[in-house]
Amino acid sequence: MKRPVVDQESCISCGLCISTCPEVFRFNSSGKAECFAPSGAPEKDIQQAIDGCPVQCISWE
Repeated sequence: MKRPVVDQESCISCGLCISTCPEVFRFNSSGKAECFAPSGAPEKDIQQAIDGCPVQCISWE
């Protein structure tokens, strides 16, 4: 199964992935986005969050 991964060093904490796909992404204790439920939404919804990231720090693993 593919899993979305957020590059913590590149993340600017804009929250776009969280607002796009809150079932999969959230802020961690450092204030950066993280994937907490990789199967929480359809792949197309996760891809929309990946495509919308302004710094392109989310990718599939």
